[in-house]
Formats: sequence, C-alpha cells, structure tokens
Amino acid sequence: MAFKGSKTYVATDDLKVAVHAAVTLSRPLLVKGEPGTGKSVLAHEVARALGAPLIEWHIKSTTRAQQGLYEYDAVSRLRDGQLGDARVKDITNYIRRGKLWDAFTHHTRPVLLIDEIDKADIEFPNDLLLELDRMEFFVYETGETIKAENRPIVLITSNNEKELPDAFLRRCFFHYIKFPDAETMRTIVDVHFPGIKGRLAQEALRIFYDIRDIPGLKKKPSTSELLDWLKLLLNEDISPETLRETDPRKLVPPLAGALVKNEQDTHLLERLAFMSRRKTAE
Repeated sequence: MAFKGSKTYVATDDLKVAVHAAVTLSRPLLVKGEPGTGKSVLAHEVARALGAPLIEWHIKSTTRAQQGLYEYDAVSRLRDGQLGDARVKDITNYIRRGKLWDAFTHHTRPVLLIDEIDKADIEFPNDLLLELDRMEFFVYETGETIKAENRPIVLITSNNEKELPDAFLRRCFFHYIKFPDAETMRTIVDVHFPGIKGRLAQEALRIFYDIRDIPGLKKKPSTSELLDWLKLLLNEDISPETLRETDPRKLVPPLAGALVKNEQDTHLLERLAFMSRRKTAE
C-alpha cells in the first residue's frame, strides 16, 4: 500500500513513510501532534486511499477498554427473564459488540481509528495490549474466541494529555506530526481554497504565524482554525490591505475569534495592541 495523501489532505513525506511502515509491520500507528494538525483526519484519508471501511472509536474520559471488545448486559437479561421473554435462552442477545469486535470480524480489511487515547484512564492502553498484539480476544460468556479475519490497519491518536505506558509504546510505530511550516501551510491553504488571492493568503499566513509566535500565548491557533479564519475572511470579503493595516488602533486582526479561543489570549492581543499604540503616540 502506498499512501500519498489526497486532493484535500496534504501528507508530508515522513508521514507517508510512517503509514507505510506501520502497515508493513502490522503494528498500530500512534500519531501525536498539536490539536488541529489532522491526526484524526489521517484515518479517513488512509481508508479512502485504500477503499477500505473506516471504524471509529472515539475515546472519552469514562471509556473502558472492555467496551472496545464487548459488553454483556446482565441487567437486561435478568429483567427479560422476570418478564418471561424467550430471548433469555440465548445469551448472545445480550452481548453488545465493541469497535474492536467489528474491526476483527469485518469481511474486508478495515481501518480502525482509536481517537484521543490519552483521554482515558492511564490503564486503558495496557488493557488493550494483548488484543492489539494478537488481534484476538476471548468472550467468557459464550466461550468463543474472536480472531481478526483480516488484520485491521490501526491508527491511534494522542494529544499528549497523558504519558502512555512503555509497554504500549513498544507495540506501536510512532509518528509526530510537526506543525506545518509556512510553505507547507500555503499548500494546505491552496488545497482548501484553490481560488484564494495570493496577497490575501500571504497576509493571513503572516498574521497567523505572528500570533503563534507571541510569547505567553496559552493556546496557539491550529491549522483547522486558520482554515476557519480564511473561510470567514473570504465570506466577509476582507481585503489584503485590511490585514496589512498599520493603524495602531486596528492591530487586533479582524475576526480574531476564529484564531484566539480564550480570554487570556484575547487580553494578551489587546494588551500588545495597546502597548503598540502608546509607543506610536510617544
């Protein structure tokens, strides 16, 4: 398999190599990087490139590893038994398949996305070690072993909220998606907005990277937030000249709420603009 990106997803050479290596080794691809750098979208693009089905397991703080395998609903079975429901004779009526079960038994080789694994409890990755390594698990209630018919391509994303266990990391191929440089970002912008004027894109990127470089910024704007901002600029017909504004009273960029997402960073931008105005007045 050769993953080359797509018309809507710009994949760097090292990312293409990482996808190929993980598939060749039959190991999960663990992808880290800043939020908004396209980690989750990667699974969609790999599935599209392969023509493979995509199975998504979005992890929350309350998610347990067992839920990815299966869950036995003993409470429903007990209630149905009290009501005389004939379904209680077949325990499989109360087995709820998880995302790994779906991936292991799919008739074609699927892409399995385990999204934001670091949101779960620290023991969550360890609880999946054997299942992801052997590609099988045992269902105690029915006495059957569920084994992968077609070993899925597993992509795991993490935002680095928690450190992942070493034993888990050893079983993965790791790739860190670096934040795009200006040249790569311009390519990404051209992919999403093919008709955008060169000067508008140039000024928008200059402001975007200037904001990211501000010392003390709590949350740096991401790629997805840049694309949202550009969409608003085009919708409002903001000109390059407006973005190039040097009037100290207008130093906060238009529609900055698409880039800055908390009051601390908003106040920081306003404070910098105020200091610039005072310096100009002197």
